[in-house]
Amino acid sequence: MTSTVSKDLTISLDAMGGDQAPGIVIEGVELVLQKHPDVRFLLFGDEAALAPLLRVHSGAAAACEVRHTPERVSMADKPSQVLRRGRNSSMGLAISSIKEGQAHAMVSAGNTGGLMALAMYVLSTMKGIDRPAIAVLWPKTEGRCVFLDMGANVAATAKQLADFAILGVAFAHVALGKKNPTVALLNVGAEELKGHESVRDAAAILKDPSLGLNFVGFTEGSDIPFDGADVVVTDGFTGNVALKTAEGTARFIAFFMKRAFNGSVLARLGAVLARSAFGALRGLLDTNAQNGGVFLGLNGIVVKSHGSADGRGFASAIDMAIDLAHSNFAEDIAESVKRLNVELAKSDGDVMSSGKQEHQLSDANREIAAQ
Repeated sequence: MTSTVSKDLTISLDAMGGDQAPGIVIEGVELVLQKHPDVRFLLFGDEAALAPLLRVHSGAAAACEVRHTPERVSMADKPSQVLRRGRNSSMGLAISSIKEGQAHAMVSAGNTGGLMALAMYVLSTMKGIDRPAIAVLWPKTEGRCVFLDMGANVAATAKQLADFAILGVAFAHVALGKKNPTVALLNVGAEELKGHESVRDAAAILKDPSLGLNFVGFTEGSDIPFDGADVVVTDGFTGNVALKTAEGTARFIAFFMKRAFNGSVLARLGAVLARSAFGALRGLLDTNAQNGGVFLGLNGIVVKSHGSADGRGFASAIDMAIDLAHSNFAEDIAESVKRLNVELAKSDGDVMSSGKQEHQLSDANREIAAQ
């Protein structure tokens, strides 16, 4: 008989996922308990590896229940392999605990492709949502914005891009505290005629006032950190390239700044004088401070921590899961999807991508998932 969640919030954790697991998982739990002492955790992983860590971290030990499994998903496993062999792994069982009513959300720092494949298989997508999307918080000069999709889908139809916008807005309500966030589609230019057909068709859908979205049109990649929208929408291929490019650029800047200020005596003096400014910059670029990509559009809350995260970073991902579990964003999404489907039905599919395009993109996404 399946147990149900208690009145306290319960988060399931893939204790064996990530470059530094399971140590960072237990450290993350300890940090989260300082802010959320009533949260309880289900730890899925190798009990022999977890036991000595829990003896050291007594706070985490008191808040955690260990569910032993020796199986784990490696970072090298392909999604197709994870689907065949990973259902009884720490990742697979942590996801299943949501469907079985034992946990309100789950967090993993493991293999992204495997996590998405298992999450889609176990939880399935929400009614009216064609494909899930991965959303992250992107730094800006003033605050942050929601950016999606970060790699769940290699390509997307106009309808799917519209779905992503709805998902991103619901997430922005929780993560940014914005009641009416602005939404933009990432494009190669701001003009209405720019971009490929699916992006232009998505814009035609999103500008419909009956959807209730604050759609502001197209935005370019260079505008996102400055005066860009609160929610930026693109396909997973473009989004993942943009994310990796931004991360590489941040490391590039940090490398040359460090080398420049370790040069002459005057350079080192300058570094001392500018310490506070560099500290602020370091905080803005710190991936552990805002760690956590959220798999939106599933019948359950799944948060992906960066694989190289430390304990503080993993705690940040858990915090995101807690915030979402406490929110009503699923109801928010369901209501917006209803409005979208009504408007698409009225238009008789005029702004939808053709059936041929839908078929081609589905084939492309399946090919990526099988790799």
